[in-house]
Amino acid sequence: MSDLVVIGFENTLKADEVLWRLKALKRQQLIDLEDAVVVVRDESGEVHLKQSIDLTALDASTGLLSGGLLGAFVGLLFLNPTAGFLIGSIFGASAGALSGSLGDYGIPDDFIKSLSETVPPNSSALFVLARKAEPEKVLAELSDVKGKVLRTNLSPDQEKRLREALAGYVSRPQQ
Repeated sequence: MSDLVVIGFENTLKADEVLWRLKALKRQQLIDLEDAVVVVRDESGEVHLKQSIDLTALDASTGLLSGGLLGAFVGLLFLNPTAGFLIGSIFGASAGALSGSLGDYGIPDDFIKSLSETVPPNSSALFVLARKAEPEKVLAELSDVKGKVLRTNLSPDQEKRLREALAGYVSRPQQ
């Protein structure tokens, strides 16, 4: 099961910075991010969402490849694989882009929108959905990050350690 953590920050740039650091930790295989979203509320109160996974582009490229291969196969049946490949690629990319724009992956959009309404002006929040993590190493790497836990599905002990780490105090796990 994936763990959801939402952290609020007092400025508009901190959530982006923390996401970049989490992506670096992902490359080190210390955390496996399933999805992440940065929410920024500007000084006028307008909310901006930054999805870490662009489903439209991802599904369009998948549709392009599968449509092209299917089109080439159908084109072989009619002795014109090049035309089949081109037509299949166009239809596949279009269908993939449409399904990507309509799909939802990871953190539900309605949850993000409802919780983002609680983010104060001129601040940001980071929504993280992680499949697995090395909590001690991740907390150590993010020990200088100051933020407030807004929502989580972690166990009470894990949540307490996260809150303490974001407040600048890291407790040791009980033996």
